[in-house]
Amino acid sequence: MQKKYLFATAAAAVVLVAGAWTYKVYAEKNNGIAAIVNGEQITVAEIKDAYAQNPQLQQVPFEQFYDHALDVMVNSKLALQAANAAKVQESEEYKEQLALAADDLARQIYLDQQVSSKITDEEVQKVYDEYVSKFQSQKEISAKHILVDNEELAQEIIGKLQADKTAFDALASQYSNDNPNLGYFTAEMMVPEFSDAAFKMGKGEISATPVKTEFGYHVIMVEDVRDTKPLPLAEVEPQIKATLAQQAVAQVVDELNANANVEKFDLNGKKIK
Repeated sequence: MQKKYLFATAAAAVVLVAGAWTYKVYAEKNNGIAAIVNGEQITVAEIKDAYAQNPQLQQVPFEQFYDHALDVMVNSKLALQAANAAKVQESEEYKEQLALAADDLARQIYLDQQVSSKITDEEVQKVYDEYVSKFQSQKEISAKHILVDNEELAQEIIGKLQADKTAFDALASQYSNDNPNLGYFTAEMMVPEFSDAAFKMGKGEISATPVKTEFGYHVIMVEDVRDTKPLPLAEVEPQIKATLAQQAVAQVVDELNANANVEKFDLNGKKIK
């Protein structure tokens, strides 16, 4: 129940052409060949490589990814064949673009190599240890709630729960306008009225009166109370490495400038100090 989108439900949908599983099974039985485009093969292994090299795609099962990726690869192969037939590689534009791409690739590989050499396990551990040492624990609770539109119904639900706490899930399923399971949260993650009520309650306690917020009337049940702890290294390591990479790039650029003879001029040709 975050402040702005307390009861919003996020959903991600991937719409792909039907029949991916059938194509995948057939292709793997066909000596690993996914397609033959004017005599040139595209293999299932190539599609698997593309899938593996893009972690964001792995939220989608490979069987769903396959059919769409196959269409993309077929179209790409057709475009390349047409470019070869048109002798694009002999054009001046191609040669100029190839030189630019080669320069960009060289720069990127150099920076990647320099950054990799600077991001050691020791540096990651050092940053993590600093995070742990500065971590300030907060109280957090795990709770469920039943959200309804009017106070009278909320009070009626509370009365039923006072008679039988175990009926909470059934009553939530019957009456609640929102997902009852809120998970763990700290006070600032909720709207003030909700937090003020929930954080005064103990483990296993149900709110004695309805809690009114801009979203309606809540009946709250606190499931657990605990103090927050630093996240484990495995969870924060990607963020630590991203931060170190930014610092490393800046350091490499500073070193290159410090060891170079660079003269800059303004638009009037005057040297910039």
